[in-house]
Amino acid sequence: MLRKVILTLIIFFGFIFQCSVLNYISLGGIVPNILLIITASFGFMRGQNEGMAVGFLCGILVDIFFGNVFGFYTICYVLIGYLNGFFKNIFYPEDIKLPLLLITVSEIVYCMICYIFRFLLRGRLAFGYYFVHIILPEIVYTILATLLIYKGIVILNEWLEDIERRNA
Repeated sequence: MLRKVILTLIIFFGFIFQCSVLNYISLGGIVPNILLIITASFGFMRGQNEGMAVGFLCGILVDIFFGNVFGFYTICYVLIGYLNGFFKNIFYPEDIKLPLLLITVSEIVYCMICYIFRFLLRGRLAFGYYFVHIILPEIVYTILATLLIYKGIVILNEWLEDIERRNA
C-alpha cells in the first residue's frame, strides 16, 4: 500500500514539475519528459505489470490535461512501461548505461508514435523538420534530466523494496 501511495505521489509531482517548473527552462517549447523517465524506470526496475500501471497513470494525466484524443498518451505510456519491463532481469541499480539507453530508446519510440499518429496521418510529411526541432532536443533534454533524476528514483525504489522485505 505504501508503494502505491508513494508511486502516485512521484507521478503527480513529476507531472507538476514537468508542466510548471520545466516550462521556464524550455528550449523552443521543448521540455524533458519526466513522466517517460518515471514510466521507463519503474518498468525496468519492477517489471512489466508495474511499468504498465505507472504508464497508465502517467498517460491518463497527460490525456486529461493535454490530449486531443483521450487514451492516445495512455496507450503510449503503457506500451513504454510494458516494453521496458522486459529488461527487469538484466537491470542492476549501480549501472547507469542500460537505463540511459532504454530511456533514450523509449523517448525515440514515444516521439515516433506521436509523429506518426499526430502529424504523418494528417499529411504533414516534414519529418526532417520534426526530427531536428522536436525529437532531437527532447531526447537531449530527457537524457540530461535522466542523469539528474534517475539516482533518486533508484534510491526510492530500493527503500520501498527494503520496507516490503521487512514487512513480508
